[in-house]
Parts: sequence; C-alpha cells; structure tokens
Amino acid sequence: MSNDKDMPSSGVSPSVLAAAEEFVRKELAASDASHDYAHIQRVRANARNLAQLEGLSPEATALVDLAALLHDVRDWKYSGSDGATAEAVQGFLTAHDVDSDTIDRVLDIISRVGFKEELGAGGAGGGAPGLSLEAAIVQDADRLDAIGAIGIARCFTFGGAKHRVLYDPAVPPRDGLSKEQYMSGGAQSTTINHFYEKLLKLKGLMKTAAGAQIAEQRHVFMEQYLQQFKDEWEGRK
Repeated sequence: MSNDKDMPSSGVSPSVLAAAEEFVRKELAASDASHDYAHIQRVRANARNLAQLEGLSPEATALVDLAALLHDVRDWKYSGSDGATAEAVQGFLTAHDVDSDTIDRVLDIISRVGFKEELGAGGAGGGAPGLSLEAAIVQDADRLDAIGAIGIARCFTFGGAKHRVLYDPAVPPRDGLSKEQYMSGGAQSTTINHFYEKLLKLKGLMKTAAGAQIAEQRHVFMEQYLQQFKDEWEGRK
C-alpha cells in the first residue's frame, strides 16, 4: 500500500516505483537477453533522457518512468496473449492502491508502445492519433533500444531464442506487413529479414524530435552492419 506524502500529482509514488522494479525483475527473470530486465533498464534510461530533452514535468516524468518499467510484462511474444500485459499491469497497480486515473494513463501508454499497433492493412506508418507526449516518449525509448548496436544484438538474440534461420537470400523480406502477419511470424521470419520488416522502419516512426535525432545515427550503423554482413556472406570481404 502506498501512502507517501511526497506522491506526485500523477499518482506515482517512490514506493510504487520501487515495487514495480521488484515486480518486473521477477516477471522477466526467465526471459532471454532481448527482453530481460536489462532491456527495461535501458528503456527507462532512454525515457528519462527523452523526458528531460522534451521538457516534461516531474509529475509526467514519474508516469513515464512507471510505464517504461512495466511495458514488457508478459509481452505477447512470450505469453501468447495480446491482453496479458494490460491484465498483469492493472492487477499490480490496483494491488498497490494506485488511483484509477493513473492506472488508465499507464495502460494507455503501454498499449501504444508496440510496433504492431501501427500496422494496418497498408503496413507500417499508419500514424498514431491521440498519442500523448508521455506515450510518445516511452514508445521512442523502447524503439531506440531496438536499433543501433544494441538493437542488432537483441535481434540476433531473439532470433536464436525463436530458432529462426539467420539469413536466406532466397527469401525476401515481406513488405507492407499487417498486424496479423507480423504477429503470426511465418516461414519468412528470418533474422536478417526482421531488419527490413521492422528495425529499419523505426527511424521514420519516431514521435519526438529528440528521439528522431538519436535514432539517425543508430539507423546508419545498422545499414553499415547489414552491408558488411552481406559482403561477408557472399565472400566479398
């Protein structure tokens, strides 16, 4: 139960944040290194940095902090349920007497983080109507951890955990994926294809100016890596 006198108006107290850290650490204890507690720590650090750069208030930053901590609890890629995250997060926050308005705001932020939420009939780039600045910051923070050097490492870690083929030149990346196609995976889900189907699209989907600036260099690094990978694959280097 949280009775902190220093609770911000967002409804996020220091004790709730501490409890969330412990909750998430236990929830992700068995996760592979692409979605473990270290990933959460990096996203949280990214979110705090973006919040500062975007001039977010301390109250809103506390909300961002909590949502960044909780965003990957029982992720659908591991739980098999698209609603498992919201159910678990709501249960945790309710058990810690977080007010209903704050719970709704955290759940809204978390529901907007995933790449799949921007996939429609025409694929990525459908926009994000009604996205709050807090949600934009957490979304960008998570996406920054999916690109660049760490993004490359996470991509191959996840591919290995899912027993995906590393690369098959005969299997082209899928263009214009729908949400359903993305979630179902399929025979064309090679690890290298994932760069073209998702990771290289993230730079253009950043929502904050600060996030877009950071993403630029990380995007270039991935492009350079992919060129080196293909040169080595074909014996050119």
